[in-house]
Amino acid sequence: MKRKEIVRGLVRYLKPHLCLFILACLCALVVVAGQLLAPFFAGKAIDCILSSAEGGILWEELKLHLIAVGTSALLATVFQWILALLSNRIAYGVLSALRKDAFRKVEKLPLKYIDNRPYGDVASVIVSDAEAVCDGLLLGFTQLFTGILTIVGVLGVMLAVRWEIALVVFCITPVSFFVARFIAKRTYKTYRAQAEARADETAFADEMIGNLKVVKAFCREEKNAEIFDEKNEVLRKTSLHAVFFSSTTNPSTRFINALVYAAVVLAGGFLVISTAGMGAPFTVGSLTTFLQYANQYTKPFNEISEVVAEFQNALACAGRILALIAEEEEPSDEGNEALGRAQGAVKADNVAFSYTPEKELIKHFDLDVEPGMRVAIVGPTGCGKTTLIGLLMRFYDVDEGAIYVDGHDIRKLTRASLRENIGMVLQETWLKEATVRENLTMGRPDCTEEEMIEAAKAAKAHSFIMRLERGYDTVLGQEGVLSEGQKQLLCIARVMLCRPPMLILDEATSNIDTRTEKLVQDAFAALMKGRTSFIVAHRLSTVQNADLILVMKDGKVIERGTHRELLSRGGFYETLYRSQFSRP
Repeated sequence: MKRKEIVRGLVRYLKPHLCLFILACLCALVVVAGQLLAPFFAGKAIDCILSSAEGGILWEELKLHLIAVGTSALLATVFQWILALLSNRIAYGVLSALRKDAFRKVEKLPLKYIDNRPYGDVASVIVSDAEAVCDGLLLGFTQLFTGILTIVGVLGVMLAVRWEIALVVFCITPVSFFVARFIAKRTYKTYRAQAEARADETAFADEMIGNLKVVKAFCREEKNAEIFDEKNEVLRKTSLHAVFFSSTTNPSTRFINALVYAAVVLAGGFLVISTAGMGAPFTVGSLTTFLQYANQYTKPFNEISEVVAEFQNALACAGRILALIAEEEEPSDEGNEALGRAQGAVKADNVAFSYTPEKELIKHFDLDVEPGMRVAIVGPTGCGKTTLIGLLMRFYDVDEGAIYVDGHDIRKLTRASLRENIGMVLQETWLKEATVRENLTMGRPDCTEEEMIEAAKAAKAHSFIMRLERGYDTVLGQEGVLSEGQKQLLCIARVMLCRPPMLILDEATSNIDTRTEKLVQDAFAALMKGRTSFIVAHRLSTVQNADLILVMKDGKVIERGTHRELLSRGGFYETLYRSQFSRP
């Protein structure tokens, strides 16, 4: 995304906080006014003291000026504190909104977006990049806005009091802007490269740590360490470049600030000497005031230069998170009809689908399933079995043809109503970090205790649940609490509790021992009775009782029939079956 688009995107997130933003601006005005008034009254106080050479110290005026100095400083301090509170509230409000929108966007994105990216990269955008936006753009508001107001205010006062000195300062000012602009262009590019390198390293570390068992099993520790070192070196170099360019802004502006101070001293000294004894002299107190103004004028340049470096980093990170939020969502369900409780009739009419246009996967697929039928899908790895299930669940939409449930084109049904009618148990188990009870009742939070226990017993999970430290109230998520097989039994129980009219079992018993599998298969048999069921399996022993077996190869159904029919034909299914059950 271009920087203008990024800034416009961030402004949209600031709009809900417009009232707080206006209050913050008013506070900034009071802060700057207090900081400008304090030197003015301090200069007047010095003139009151120096007047002692002519007629004694003007105590009454000195007292009033000192009170004015203290009041101005106090006001500036109090409103600076209020400004910080308001800025923080705005900052973390925007941060919360960015993360909320980014996370919700991820949930609405098509699965192909997640399939093509490391999970760690997406997590890095939501967490790390959003934090950088908050720190760099919004928490720097105090320094940036007050700094600009101070620069404008000081120049205005100088012009009103002594335009000659203001002109000197004004002539040197463009040099600071030129230096800041020159460095800012380069720091944006380097910080963008740093954000990308950081996300790449985070994604790799997340992937390797999450699959550490596999890494150790294949003795990939050293190789992964080498890959990590390479990514870490890229991050080191990009970080050094970013820090180098950002660190040049401060000394550069400090040098220019020193020039400004020297110019004010020189021009002010000449004015004090040349206007002495005149009607409107430029006094020592006035020179002191202008020197303080010179410091106030140059200080924001130092602060802004520091903010600019963070600003470039924040823009780079904001570009990534706003690009995520701007990603195209799944086609909307708006206007689609809701599917009630399905009967379970499923039909596929000349379905074609591929993940990428150049590589066909499923083509010319037809299927007609009556309610209550058990359909098994078998075939070699990569033939399209799981993809077919993804199409039925509308995780992906077909490229050609159509899939119908009870005569309804599923593309014209709401995804929620379709998926509520389908219970799905996958080979890969997923349980959230919560109690066993919360995991089991995820699909039916309003179920009774008796229904939950009945489902757990049917899935052969009740006995090991009761052996846990706190039974159904045991918190899951800790490594080693449950085996993979036990996790899968809980996933099966979760679906059994919902009792949907259609079932999808994708290698649902792959992590269970043979004895328990037999018991669970019996439970499944009872659960599938009267329900349309799709069973994806590599172990053909689990599909022999299916009403229809689809044998897939290279995205096509090459054989279909019952177990006995397929064996009698002596085709590809018979070859698969013999390879699993024939004795050497």
